[in-house]
Amino acid sequence: MLAIQGLVAGYGHSQVLHGIDLAIAEGEVVSLMGRNGMGKTTTIRCLMGLLRGQGRIVFLGRDLARLPPHAIARMGIGLVPEGRQVFPTLTVRENLVATSRPGAWDVAGIEALFPRLAERAGQMAATLSGGEQQMLAIGRALMTNPRLLVLDEATEGLAPLIRAEIWGCLARLKAEGQSILIVDKHLAALRTLADRMSVIEKGRTVWAGTPADLDAAPEVAHRFLGV
Repeated sequence: MLAIQGLVAGYGHSQVLHGIDLAIAEGEVVSLMGRNGMGKTTTIRCLMGLLRGQGRIVFLGRDLARLPPHAIARMGIGLVPEGRQVFPTLTVRENLVATSRPGAWDVAGIEALFPRLAERAGQMAATLSGGEQQMLAIGRALMTNPRLLVLDEATEGLAPLIRAEIWGCLARLKAEGQSILIVDKHLAALRTLADRMSVIEKGRTVWAGTPADLDAAPEVAHRFLGV
């Protein structure tokens, strides 16, 4: 479904990515991991067309290199950005409708997935808690009916109960066959959700494998993911 090969990118004279390789198959959940500042968000920005890099990014057989962000989104990549970035002056329902595209996901489906959003349908998004805003950001991305759902820092800064609820919803999406690329720091949760894991260090892919592979190589987590 998605193949990233030799991705190099940066900001001005500062090079951040020095060679990222990543692949996702249909229906697969892949985690992108690494310490802060290693290039995870920059990789996602390149995938979404928000930053231009060198290398190959191919989605469903089409090269994304020169496509603008809106064209990439229409191809079927839905982004849950870092920091949520909901539309603060729109209601919960308006946030969902704003990104709606035909498909299996509609407002009723999102409200069934996240009942709190149904309870707050008429509230301005700015008045929601951080966890509720993250639910809304996920719902908004799903309303585009994406082939690939991309989550950047999926549960960062959330209370444990809200975090567990979001992990549960992501597990449901996986069971329904949703392809997912996820960035998150909670290794224990990623081990149970991801089919494959990729680790980057200083803008390079330094390890890739399954959760079982990672369990068998504890030095990888200690070297590249430990604080």
